[in-house]
Amino acid sequence: MVDRKHLLNSKQMASFVSDGYLRFDELVPMELNEAALAEMQKNPPRARAGTPFREVWPPPSAIGNLFRLPEVQGITCSLVGPDPLYDHHAVHTVGPGHRMGQMWHADAIIDLRMHFDIQYYYFAHDTPREMGGTMILPGSHFRRISETDIARYQNFLGQIPIVCKAGTLVVVHHGIWHCAQPNLTDQRRYMFKLRLNPTVRQLRLWNTDDLRDAAVAAAFGRNHGWYGNEVRLEIVNRIKLWRFLTGDEAFDTGYWLGRLENLPERVLQPA
Repeated sequence: MVDRKHLLNSKQMASFVSDGYLRFDELVPMELNEAALAEMQKNPPRARAGTPFREVWPPPSAIGNLFRLPEVQGITCSLVGPDPLYDHHAVHTVGPGHRMGQMWHADAIIDLRMHFDIQYYYFAHDTPREMGGTMILPGSHFRRISETDIARYQNFLGQIPIVCKAGTLVVVHHGIWHCAQPNLTDQRRYMFKLRLNPTVRQLRLWNTDDLRDAAVAAAFGRNHGWYGNEVRLEIVNRIKLWRFLTGDEAFDTGYWLGRLENLPERVLQPA
């Protein structure tokens, strides 16, 4: 059982709903980073999709141990529950002196659920900007696309390269847009990606003590800039997902969703 103190809070969950990701810098201890990187270089074994994640990479696996850290278990439990399923993983590498970036894409081309999977991006070594890092586009997770439909674009307002120190974890909604960046250094870059599926209804799985904090509702009004006036559509989608996560079908901010639910059926009688 995950200790409550390691669960995400409502403000963090609201940020995940609005931004499509959460970032945890230098969360993994250096000794474990070094051991995990050594395993990544040997290509850790794949499990069958749908395997209970608790059965994947048992001790003494360093990669398994990092995902068993109490803080990481708290993140996982808050988003997809205490006993998720393994979907897949990949060790993404970019060789030294690789000057070409990857095209923008999303991974979940067939997935239209309100339920969501999570993907962890784990950086076992320092990743400065000249080494690239994975680029993500905050707020893109509600724009469901067919994989590389956005490949014609080069840059977006508000895009964020994951420039970080060793031990950084970024957890993203399965629909977020992302792409690898060029590596201009003389060292190979590694990023470990893991996708997990929920096995329980994603209903108030986090620490909800701050559920009524004003900062929660405020997070849903963020404008990431790249979608311009269509932020209104994003706000509506965020409210819908928050209702799903909290079970509060009356939740709204600024009458955004309420006006869409206004379907009067009363027929006026002749005077």
